[in-house]
Amino acid sequence: MNQIILITGSRKGIGRQLAEHFIALGKNVIGCSRSESDLRNELYTHFCLDVTDEVAVKKMFSQIRQKYGHIDILINNAGIASMNHFLLTPLITVEKLFITNFNGTFLCSREASKIMQKKRYGRIINFSSVAVALNLEGEAIYASSKSAVEQLSRVMSKELGGLGITVNCVAPTPIDTDLIKAVPKNKIDELISYQSIKRMGLIDDVINVVDFFINEKSSFISGQTIYLGGIIS
Repeated sequence: MNQIILITGSRKGIGRQLAEHFIALGKNVIGCSRSESDLRNELYTHFCLDVTDEVAVKKMFSQIRQKYGHIDILINNAGIASMNHFLLTPLITVEKLFITNFNGTFLCSREASKIMQKKRYGRIINFSSVAVALNLEGEAIYASSKSAVEQLSRVMSKELGGLGITVNCVAPTPIDTDLIKAVPKNKIDELISYQSIKRMGLIDDVINVVDFFINEKSSFISGQTIYLGGIIS
């Protein structure tokens, strides 16, 4: 039976390229985003929704269950970023970051796990950031939201391990996507200076880790976060 892979935030950026990667491998890919996607392929299905909308998320997973009967892999890629000094951060920014980055990951993981447990098999990959390990100035709230995702993933790995579901995180360094377009170049350069490997991250670097986590031979790996670029937590 062909694998069913759901990627959130698949309209552009890392999510889009992950979708194209798995389609090229012949996988059935389901994507979602707040806007329609122009990705057209017989192996691709797109849902237009906000991952923070519990009703919409439940409806999507219900339709996935009805159409495919199962889901094998969930990649929680959808997320937003914001840079503000702690003293200048409005509460609305805090709420938006946590609702999207944490709540969205929680909701999709919960609903996917309900389906995965029936086969006693599943792979959940969540997205964190090197901002967590580096304690970056100006990213207190963003890093906190991603730190919450890491903690959620660790506890999920324990609660779901007996059901054959692994949960891991990938934490990219800066990658040339819309997520960092508003970040000043000097900030990007400063971040790269902290890395053991001093370059921007590539989509292929992320894909490599994701492929590792979902590999059949990775069934004994769960509750882990891999920071790219030689960052040590």
